[in-house]
Amino acid sequence: MALITTLLFFVLVQGEIMADEATHVNRLAKEKSPYLLQHAHNPVDWFPWGEEAFEKARRENKPIFLSIGYSTCHWCHVMEEESFTNPLIAQLLNDHFISIKVDREERPDVDHIYMQAVMAMTGSGGWPMSIFLTPDLKPFYGGTYFPPEDRWGRSGFTTLLKAIQKKWETDREGLLRSGEQLAQAIQEEVEHKKVQSHPLSEETLKLAFEQLESRFDPDKGGFGEAPKFPQSHGLSFLLRYWKRIEDVGAYGHTPLNMVTKTLDEMARGGMYDQLGGGFHRYSTDSEWRVPHFEKMLYDQAILSKTYLEAYQATGNPEYAQVAREIFDYVLRDMTPPPALPLSKAADSQREQEHTLRKQVVGVTGPEGAFYSAEDADSAPNTAKPKEKKEGAFYVWTQEEIEGALGKEKAEIFKYYFGIEANGNALHDPQGELKNKNVLYVAHSLNEAAKKFGKTEAEIESLLNDSKKILFDVRAKRMRPHLDDKVLTDWNGLMISSLAFGSRVLGEDRYREAAKRAADFILARMKIKEGRLLHRYRDGEVSIPGFLEDYAFLIQGLIDLYQATFEVRYLEEAKSFTHRMIDLFWDEKSGGFFFTAKDAEKLLARTKELYDGAIPSGNSMAILSLIQMARLTVDQDLEARAQKGMETFSDQLAQYPAGFTQMMIALDFVLGPSREIVIAADSRDSKAIEFAQLIYSKFLPNKVILFHPSPGEEAKRIEAFAPFLKVQTPLGGKATVYVCKNYVCDLPVTETDQLNTILK
Repeated sequence: MALITTLLFFVLVQGEIMADEATHVNRLAKEKSPYLLQHAHNPVDWFPWGEEAFEKARRENKPIFLSIGYSTCHWCHVMEEESFTNPLIAQLLNDHFISIKVDREERPDVDHIYMQAVMAMTGSGGWPMSIFLTPDLKPFYGGTYFPPEDRWGRSGFTTLLKAIQKKWETDREGLLRSGEQLAQAIQEEVEHKKVQSHPLSEETLKLAFEQLESRFDPDKGGFGEAPKFPQSHGLSFLLRYWKRIEDVGAYGHTPLNMVTKTLDEMARGGMYDQLGGGFHRYSTDSEWRVPHFEKMLYDQAILSKTYLEAYQATGNPEYAQVAREIFDYVLRDMTPPPALPLSKAADSQREQEHTLRKQVVGVTGPEGAFYSAEDADSAPNTAKPKEKKEGAFYVWTQEEIEGALGKEKAEIFKYYFGIEANGNALHDPQGELKNKNVLYVAHSLNEAAKKFGKTEAEIESLLNDSKKILFDVRAKRMRPHLDDKVLTDWNGLMISSLAFGSRVLGEDRYREAAKRAADFILARMKIKEGRLLHRYRDGEVSIPGFLEDYAFLIQGLIDLYQATFEVRYLEEAKSFTHRMIDLFWDEKSGGFFFTAKDAEKLLARTKELYDGAIPSGNSMAILSLIQMARLTVDQDLEARAQKGMETFSDQLAQYPAGFTQMMIALDFVLGPSREIVIAADSRDSKAIEFAQLIYSKFLPNKVILFHPSPGEEAKRIEAFAPFLKVQTPLGGKATVYVCKNYVCDLPVTETDQLNTILK
């Protein structure tokens, strides 16, 4: 019966197979994107982005309605349910517009260019994005979510469609003129922006710290007011600035204090999944209590690395534990089974779902790569899989907890995790969390021990038992929708973090998971010309890679080499580096374009610099250029990195806090940085000791090479980095060579000697 329920969930919610032959189907049914497939049974006559839709708009002289979103977007679901399944609204769209649906995660280039247009028109942006275009794809009106009818003092979607239809009939030239003017403004902003060079120095890093401190919340951590986002690369930058200088800001905060306060509060809050590990997208309140419940792969990748760096910097084992739990979540729920061995019980329901999908729908798994996201919404009642609420999978009533745990455990659990009889949601604008509880750490182990007359160890043991019980109870609920497409860029981020985590935590399974994902990308998403493709799903690889695909994967491969010392990963990273330069580098002004030189032509060819939810392609590309330059002593790569920073130096100098991943790259350039070579026989355990010692310390600005004893691997790494030929084991012993700012220390053969140098 459970399998039948699960099958119905996939049939009804994802719309990938028809419930019966009478179900309406539009063109999106032939697509691979989970987001597009969610709209395949709408009465709207949707087109995917492409020439068929453009030609029809030109031929019929109709405006285009462009709707952009993604499959785990809560308000995208709301707008679909309210408007796109509404026959009257669908009729308006079908009669007077050409409607195009785009998955922003598949086509970030389309999303990026039209997001600029919406922000220019409205001052803000978000998803779902709703834009109206002329037949030649120039935007003349846009916004985000629209209710179906007039509501909350704003025009409804029906009113808007009728107004634009009338305007198109009575003043078409005016709309065409507006589209032309906006398109021209975007093109001029991108193509004719003057490059003004400003010096970048340690003062730039200091300014970034000061700007972050001015927005820091000393009570609950994080930056700014609600909603609060993790801003993980900002925290990683602050760790680097702390290591550089013991600075105290104008408001009395140190960089390390800002990091630890934020990481502590996030891990204790409801934004962190206290039962299953992993972080939700953001907190709707200022206390990290009530999250927006979707889970994104990129958040897990970036946040796990920041927690690992904080563990290196402070030695706090709680940070290591959070990283482990994030990795366990990813390997359990964001990776196709059979998963690697886990430290927690496997989620059998997820495995059943994957098996069923393969049997019934014919989906082929990505063999080790990582899926993209899990939805915020799910069905509270498995018998009604289409009636979804945000957070339903994750929240609890007091009665559910008491029924599952029994009196003693329930009382301790309720106290520790802030459970209240009428629910504990601080923020619930949609009324979906009434009488529900989000788990967050309301009291410390010490407080709970005093209240219940037990030791902290006893309380911790009872809580761990309770969490396991509730985790199993939760596993029987209807899970949120899984966006099971594989994206090269997001996988690159996860490969990087798992590889790094395998060294920091001494966990081989994380290294093996990173290898499996990298090997999948290299085998299935790289074409014979050495170019990357962006998306894999259901056996199909498609969409030419964007800058982020190259930059993020290069970073992942560099980190994976340093976790495995397998030369093939460095060779691939080097090849992609040169391919990235060839495809994306701006020879005229410097920096990297978002799209390749032979990509589909949009309104403008843009460069992305802002480090938002994920780092920008330019920030990661420039950091990777610096690291590759240090690994190979390639001065051309170093010069390109410097040129790239100069290209954006005007923006960086004015508001460096908006570009914290680029500040990480600048911190590396300014140094001190280290180039470390371990020369040893591949079987020498001393080499492992050296690597463990290096990764036990917070040394972010470093690259590591391994020079094995003579053989095929030695020849390959010497071809990659010829200077290694003279860095060999001394007296047959494993030897470490450490250079700092282009000045080398004497080689060492003992761990205490290496420890002294690294200090």
